[in-house]
Amino acid sequence: MAKSLIYSRLYEWYFVNRRDLPWRETDDPYAIWLSEIILQQTRVAQGLEYYRRFLQRWPTVRDLAAADEAEVLREWQGLGYYSRARNLHKAAQKIAGERLRVTGYGGRETEEGSVFPRTFEEIRALPGVGDYTAGAIASFAYNLPYPAMDGNVYRVVARLFDIDEPFDTTAGKKLFHKKIEELLDRDNPRLFNSAIMEFGALYCTPVLEAVSHQHSVVSRCESCPLADFCAAHAHGTAELLPVRKQRPKVRDRWFDYHIYLQQSAVSHQQSEVYTLIRRREDPKDIWYHLYEFPSEESESAERSVLCQPQAVCELSHVLSHQKIHARFIIHKVEELPQIEGTIAVRWEELDDYAFSRLTLRAIDTLRTSLPH
Repeated sequence: MAKSLIYSRLYEWYFVNRRDLPWRETDDPYAIWLSEIILQQTRVAQGLEYYRRFLQRWPTVRDLAAADEAEVLREWQGLGYYSRARNLHKAAQKIAGERLRVTGYGGRETEEGSVFPRTFEEIRALPGVGDYTAGAIASFAYNLPYPAMDGNVYRVVARLFDIDEPFDTTAGKKLFHKKIEELLDRDNPRLFNSAIMEFGALYCTPVLEAVSHQHSVVSRCESCPLADFCAAHAHGTAELLPVRKQRPKVRDRWFDYHIYLQQSAVSHQQSEVYTLIRRREDPKDIWYHLYEFPSEESESAERSVLCQPQAVCELSHVLSHQKIHARFIIHKVEELPQIEGTIAVRWEELDDYAFSRLTLRAIDTLRTSLPH
């Protein structure tokens, strides 16, 4: 495989077709790290606004470290996979806690402030950072010769080398990493990683539909700038790749969430609405440290009969290996019930707490029955 020709054609395509994304315009390791964590399992279009909001609210790693975890989770609300946000905060605290000390005049130690890790090993040691994320940060921030293997790159590599080994197994990851190490442009890893990731995102996509090319319609593979080097194109197997191992069976869970609403008079002209919420405290379960309305889980879809609620909303929500079947039930009460682990908050204060996307959907669906 003529790597120099691959680089030439890949970079030529990239300079013409690349998207303008803010994390490509900086070599600030904090900003690059933030973008990589946000974009894990998140589409660029969705993650872009979160990236901008995080940088505006916490422009440095020390600012993020000083934030409360609840603030970070609240800002992360809607992105899902909340362990990313918790690890992001833990990593910021770890970085901020490690000061660069240099010996000044007379042997005195001076504090230079927080320093973002500069080696692959140090970056890899941060909470929530795996090999791919560490490689991406090391190459994009410091131009170090490490590959960045996201899902798009796995697809491009699987097709270039016609690899039918599942990429999400231990053996598959080793094979793919070996191949991308062989292919990596060590003179310019930042450009190579950016280009191959963009090529997989925009051109070498899961579905290889036909494209217009020189006044005719041809298959995307036929017009591909890397077609001459692609083993899967030569063998006609591109549409079959990459291969993923068989996914585990999705587990069904059934929840009833109770939204208790108590209206309390503040004056003759004004009243406030209170409700109950609680924080999920099981680190091994879903939505750890997010808030929810008091709930009960059932063993099956055969749940209890409702006792004259004012409104009911039934929703389903699919996670990676679980499908949540939820009923949100409104109860307008004279006095809030005593439920262990709950706190009473004003309805207007709910925006100060982080909820799952499922709960936010329910609140939106039940809006006509809820306080404005």
